[in-house]
Amino acid sequence: MRQNPMSKTNSDLIAALPFLMPMANVPILFAAASFGGWTLWIAPFYGIILSSLMDRIFGENQANLDPQTPDAELFWRRLIVLIWLPLQVAILIFTLYAATHFAHLNWHERLFLMVETGLITGAVGIVFAHELIHQKNRWEQRLGEWLLITVLYGHFKSEHVIVHHRHVGTPRDPVTARYNESFYYFFARVLPGCLVSAWGAEKERLAMKTLPVWHPSNPFWRYGIGQTLMLIAAWAIGGWPGVGYFILQAFIAIMVLEQVNYTEHYGLTRQLMPNGKYEPVRPHHSWNAAHRITNYLLINLQRHSDHHSRPDRRYPLLQTYSASDAPQLPYGYPIMTAMSFNPWLWRRVMNKRVRQWRKDHYPEVSDWNNLARE
Repeated sequence: MRQNPMSKTNSDLIAALPFLMPMANVPILFAAASFGGWTLWIAPFYGIILSSLMDRIFGENQANLDPQTPDAELFWRRLIVLIWLPLQVAILIFTLYAATHFAHLNWHERLFLMVETGLITGAVGIVFAHELIHQKNRWEQRLGEWLLITVLYGHFKSEHVIVHHRHVGTPRDPVTARYNESFYYFFARVLPGCLVSAWGAEKERLAMKTLPVWHPSNPFWRYGIGQTLMLIAAWAIGGWPGVGYFILQAFIAIMVLEQVNYTEHYGLTRQLMPNGKYEPVRPHHSWNAAHRITNYLLINLQRHSDHHSRPDRRYPLLQTYSASDAPQLPYGYPIMTAMSFNPWLWRRVMNKRVRQWRKDHYPEVSDWNNLARE
């Protein structure tokens, strides 16, 4: 018996409702800019503390949807991601104007407002951009690019799609965090490393087509022009203070992204085979978190092993894995990324898990220092 198309639409709409959690940040941020004071603490409380407490209450979600579900049955869940770019632009315009014109905000409230804006453009905007840049159609990729441009990190698309997914878990990947590496060292290494690797990847791609690096098809033209326009717009809204505030939110957004990168592959290494190639990427090369609420908040980003298996798989269809197939984080990303600020606590929680992962998946390897080098 054929299923009623209206029934499928209603089912999709209902299934999309939990993934609206990121949208709550829009009124929260507008309230923070409008009123200041204690309202500035609502967004971090919501995104870090409340979501993690709800994880404890509602537990894990081990259910998997049929990965062959057609896009037509994911309309509402896709729409959530597609509409974020204009919302993010509105957020940036309003908060920049508030930080440079609203008299009721004192100097430290203005700074915190832009830090809070960066938390949202990072934890929502870049997460949504990550979903979009992996899709096969060009217009979704462009939407993702522009989300990255609004945080001055357009080259992340080139680095992530071309470099990270190919070289994850090897010394060739800048964003695979090494065992015992602190987030601070990782962050200082990654900021220039990602830019260099992204430029090198695009240069190599163009050379394969016998095109010069300055050819108009090099996406660095789009990244550079777009980011320059963002800075000009910030100046038009708030003068040089507006530019400074815009750069501050971009820096915070990038830091949030790199904290997630740090968490996703910390200490996980692919083995170099006798033929000089690395083993294929497998589920156990990514940390996963099945926590229900933070996966709603981060549109299933924590189902990271399956993302590396099928990068273009849309977020509602990402599959979760058991602990025997993929290593599991003790908490969702909000707590884990906050924990990364404390290297002692991070190592206390994660290093024993990395050592157990090595015993479980590579019992024959005794010298991990040599394995970590080419």
